[in-house]
Amino acid sequence: MAEEDLSKLKIDKSRPAFRAVRGRRRTAYIVAAAVLAVLVILVVTGVLSRAVKVDVVGVQQFYPAQSFTLLNASGYVVPQRKAAVASKITARLEELFVEEGSKVKKDQNLARLENADLAAALRQAEAKLNVARSSVDQMRAELNDARVNFEREKRLLVKEFTTRSVYDAAEARYKKAQASVAGAESSVRANQAAVTEARVSLEYTYIRAPFDAVVLTKNADIGDIVTPIGAAATAKAAVVTLADMSSLKVEADVSESNLGRLKVGQPCQIQLDAVPDTRFDGTVHMIVPTADRSKATVMVKVSFNRLDARILPEMSAKVAFLSRAVAESEQRPRTAVSGKAVIDRNGRKYLFVVKDGRAVMAEVATGDVFGDMVEVRSGAASGDRAVLNPPERLRNGSRIRIKEQ
Repeated sequence: MAEEDLSKLKIDKSRPAFRAVRGRRRTAYIVAAAVLAVLVILVVTGVLSRAVKVDVVGVQQFYPAQSFTLLNASGYVVPQRKAAVASKITARLEELFVEEGSKVKKDQNLARLENADLAAALRQAEAKLNVARSSVDQMRAELNDARVNFEREKRLLVKEFTTRSVYDAAEARYKKAQASVAGAESSVRANQAAVTEARVSLEYTYIRAPFDAVVLTKNADIGDIVTPIGAAATAKAAVVTLADMSSLKVEADVSESNLGRLKVGQPCQIQLDAVPDTRFDGTVHMIVPTADRSKATVMVKVSFNRLDARILPEMSAKVAFLSRAVAESEQRPRTAVSGKAVIDRNGRKYLFVVKDGRAVMAEVATGDVFGDMVEVRSGAASGDRAVLNPPERLRNGSRIRIKEQ
């Protein structure tokens, strides 16, 4: 009986196996759903989507005047009054009173050449002049005495109190004294001319500024021989080079085909490569009436409406010739982007800004419109790149590939 009871004791393995199978299926369903959800998220966010080919445009600093610019040209800042100051004589440079950048006034002494010999020649000429003047005084005294004696002998001859020979001698002495005075006065004039010549020669040893200017270069040093052009090859022809900074103008080359778009007095804006953050107002001063046949260009001179200490000769410049004058409100630069990059969704303005190979949707506040450019007041900064003409399928975070230009 006991053996029958023991035979009935068996383990039923079918029920637990079934439950294990159901558990594994449930886990697989959960994993599959999670994977599907991740895939959906990745597709929606653009991670698994194909990169969209787009054109991009930069967000940049934009001057309103660019929207009514007729023509652009490049050139250089050139002083219209410039001089290489030299000496008329050959001598050694003894003193130099200026250096590069020195501001000088007209007739200011810039340098002095060796002049001891010329100074001595001037003193000698002045001494000779003094001697000649003394001789004139002596001759005039002699003339006065001869005139008095001649007048007396003349009256005596009328009364027959003297002889004719004595009268003739008095007359001859008087005429001789007149001639002596005339000769002495001529000698004074000759010596005055000699003094003037000596002073001029001495003045040549002083190098003076011909006009108010700034010293650009120092061409000679103390001890150098300064000589007129055409003399010794090793000598210095000029001591300093000066430029009148009030005469600075931009000389730009304009193509012959665009010349009809310009006129004297036309407003301009000038940008210097050395001062890229500032635009200077200018005016067309002159259209030089001759062309450069090798370049098919005509030189146009543009004057600055207001000079600035930062403007220096030989700086490279770009000139924008405008259709009208720039208003006061248009002077400052704006942050702007092409209007084709701005999209309107639900009454709000957006840009797709390029970041790490993706298009990130950024809400922006826009302002004034300048031609095809739109001012961006907030939401994007100068230097950012934005998608141009964003396609409808472009989403926030979409991968993008920039088209080759």
